[in-house]
Amino acid sequence: MKLHFRNIVCITAALGFTITANAQEKRGRARDFGVYTGILKTGTNNAITDVAGVTVGQKTVIKGDSVRTGVTAIIPHQGNVFQDKVPAAVYVGNGFGKSMGLSQIKELGNIETPIVLTNTLNAPLVANAVLDYVLALPGNENVKSVNAMVGETNDGGLNDIRGRHVKAEDVLEALKSAKSGTVKEGNVGAGTGTEALGFKGGIGTASRVLPVSKGGYTVGVLVQSNFGGVLSINGAPVGRELNNFYMMDKTKIYKADGSCMIIIATDAPLSDRNLERLAKRSYIAFGNVGAFSSNGSGDYAVAFSTYPKNRIPYNASSMVRTIDDLNNDDMSPLFMAVWEATEEALLNSLFMAEDMKGKGGRTVKALPIKETLNILKKYNALNQNKLPLAIEK
Repeated sequence: MKLHFRNIVCITAALGFTITANAQEKRGRARDFGVYTGILKTGTNNAITDVAGVTVGQKTVIKGDSVRTGVTAIIPHQGNVFQDKVPAAVYVGNGFGKSMGLSQIKELGNIETPIVLTNTLNAPLVANAVLDYVLALPGNENVKSVNAMVGETNDGGLNDIRGRHVKAEDVLEALKSAKSGTVKEGNVGAGTGTEALGFKGGIGTASRVLPVSKGGYTVGVLVQSNFGGVLSINGAPVGRELNNFYMMDKTKIYKADGSCMIIIATDAPLSDRNLERLAKRSYIAFGNVGAFSSNGSGDYAVAFSTYPKNRIPYNASSMVRTIDDLNNDDMSPLFMAVWEATEEALLNSLFMAEDMKGKGGRTVKALPIKETLNILKKYNALNQNKLPLAIEK
């Protein structure tokens, strides 16, 4: 039977990966190729949406030969987030960024809107659209102040960023289309025009579930990868072996700046203090994949808990609020979970991205899967899931 390319795409999509039209190379998530990170089990979808109630919506904006951008929205729960705020925290790895809403999160320890990611110069317009969305929700008719949480990275290498092509209707579409389950990755939403570690970056996600003996909690991570460095996968020097990394050749321009947004969700009962501690650990994974937080890279981790008892009502019935909070000594399993999930989310953003041609005819190539796997084999960095995994007790 003769298979046409269109049929092959349909078949591979059903298996969880796609083929790029240009390279004819199979794309997929890191695990599809035997690239395993850590020892903990993943959630059902290995995505931030494995944290119950969390949904993700995206809008990809591609127009002509120079618009390559979009919006990715993360909604913490399915109620009115402004009326029922979630505890949250921010960790700033490097503050060269134009995100909006972070100072109030750090001050009050909560998030009161969906978290929306986009490109740098579109952040104010996206924030305005988030305000429109929140103010229009039933029950918010008398609200006079809203702290919109908008994260960003600069996709100006492939996108006509000065044109500010993300519009309010794009933001609303992302918010209204948010759903649980699988999350699209790579060249989608806020990751459409991003690039990372010398290759095409994008949106990536992953999750970890703790053993019952450690609470059975879920940690989910979503990243918008757009930064420089020297790619490393499970300790293998992939960027060096592929001769594609920052400062390799003074006659060529390699991306160092750009930024990374790391969004962390968990159902564990955490205060904003412990959420900040959790957010800090994600930065270990940032270094593991070869990032070094250049001068112009705005690198932020935002963590929130969906644990119902710890939510903060807009109109409190009592002057005193009592919350549940894990003991400090019981935080270590969560630290491991966020470290593992962040690293895998970053790798997924690279493995799922495809070649992208954008502004000025510039093309950023995706991570070459076949060559990468050969390097990982060389350094015994593949199929590490055959080692004993964490035993659930």
